[in-house]
Amino acid sequence: MRKQMVLTAVGRDRPGLVEEFTKLIFHYDGNVEASRMVRLGGDFAMLVFVSAPEDRIHDLRRAVDDLHYTKFDVLTRLSEADDEADDSTSLRCSITVLGADHMGIINHVAQYLSEQGINVENMHTDVSAAPMSGTPLFNMSAEVVVPPRLAVADLREAMAFIGDEMGVSTKVLEKARHPLTS
Repeated sequence: MRKQMVLTAVGRDRPGLVEEFTKLIFHYDGNVEASRMVRLGGDFAMLVFVSAPEDRIHDLRRAVDDLHYTKFDVLTRLSEADDEADDSTSLRCSITVLGADHMGIINHVAQYLSEQGINVENMHTDVSAAPMSGTPLFNMSAEVVVPPRLAVADLREAMAFIGDEMGVSTKVLEKARHPLTS
């Protein structure tokens, strides 16, 4: 039987970091099930979902934790299956937010989502220079799970209101249900 673990690691960016971590995971018969890796400033951050045989997961965890004292800030957490993740009555939506960057946009959106019991499954944000003016442009995309009691039209209306308040544009799209789960 395989066990699962989430690991996060942050260290100074340099060539070979991904190879170093994946070599260690492979050494313990581990497999990277999902990951997000990105350079942030001068650092490189990894968020990795790993599976490994039950009799090797704790050794892998100790080996990864040992990297904390040498090169990285590391955190590991054994993971358990989430029974609620497969709720077929919930709606899956994507939300995008785009506009001039300023403080509080993410918090304002996250506060509303939290108050409505909407779970964020994936979120990506960045700031880039607008093509013509060079003004800092905020961009957010999120995948969320909406509880059945909330209509997509209500979510769209609320996000449009938040967009008006924050001076950004918002879009909410309902994701198609997988034919096997609808």
